[in-house]
Amino acid sequence: MDVNNKLCPCGTGQSYVDCCGALHSGARTAATAEQLMRSRYSAFAVSDEDYLLRTWAAKHRPASAGIDATDRWLKLEILSTENGGLLQNEGVVEFRAHYVGGVVHERSRFVRENGQWVYAEAL
Repeated sequence: MDVNNKLCPCGTGQSYVDCCGALHSGARTAATAEQLMRSRYSAFAVSDEDYLLRTWAAKHRPASAGIDATDRWLKLEILSTENGGLLQNEGVVEFRAHYVGGVVHERSRFVRENGQWVYAEAL
């Protein structure tokens, strides 16, 4: 799916290339836990398993991210964020990720690993 000229799946209203696409390509890194959460949602939407695995805490990283390329992701709702700011080392983001056929509702813990935000685990 070529999303480079489309709006970013994460819902910010920016183009994919200027938003999560820049994180997926490695041009930028996430500044906050919420930004990482949004970029990981977008990685599911564009089937970027490499990015998902790269941004998973080493301690919890699975062999596969479990992407199903037939899933059609519809919308991300950020329900709350706790910490996870520019100068913090841990944060929690609660979200709902809607896809055709269902919703994923999760509170996710994010930590900094080697100076970069990574997904640690579902709470």
